[in-house]
Amino acid sequence: MDANGKIAVITGASSGLGAALSCALVAKGAIVYGLARNAEKLHALANKLGEKFVPVGMDITAQRGVASWVQNTFSNSHIPDILINNAGAGYFSKIDELSLERWHEMINTNLNGAFYVTSSIVPLMKANQNTCHIFNIGSILGKTTRAEGAAYSATKYGMQGFSEALFKELRSYKIKVTCVNPGSIDTHFFEDSGIHPHKNMLQANDIAALIIHILETPDNFLVDEITMRPLIHDSPA
Repeated sequence: MDANGKIAVITGASSGLGAALSCALVAKGAIVYGLARNAEKLHALANKLGEKFVPVGMDITAQRGVASWVQNTFSNSHIPDILINNAGAGYFSKIDELSLERWHEMINTNLNGAFYVTSSIVPLMKANQNTCHIFNIGSILGKTTRAEGAAYSATKYGMQGFSEALFKELRSYKIKVTCVNPGSIDTHFFEDSGIHPHKNMLQANDIAALIIHILETPDNFLVDEITMRPLIHDSPA
């Protein structure tokens, strides 16, 4: 797919990988609707990227708000071509010390939120005459595990299954589905677990560039899953 002129929706767009993806797609000429709860960060990104980036302050765990926004924003003549389910919550703790609040936040963001956004946008994609592409940002912890990561891994293993089943369901509609499983990224995401960013971690801009490369593959070619890790093993993932 040539991203120029295409419409993309990115969740968790205000920072980290989501912001890097927004920058990369706008640079390719796409119109990007960036969703996140932090409206201040979204508007700062909009000031940087210009009119092709549309900031949308939203909590994707609120199903009615997601459905209403999709209905009011898109139509059969204004259809998303690209969806990137990037928003995620991650907390790392012994299972008997993990609060219910944090468990529910991970389930609601990593799984329910992805379902709410995807199920609202897929009907529009089915009506698109062109090939569409859904990227689900999983994790290396959806392929393996680590101590004190049972809850987070449960959500990312769930994302893995969600993606594979979705690919089989949507391929006949010319909708590609790719699950991207990065290892530790040089952002503040893992700090709750005591893991601080360091130079050997994956870089968000590099992952964004790889996702753009996958997006630009020919329409009859699909990368349904890709896993990447840091070469130098200074981190548990």
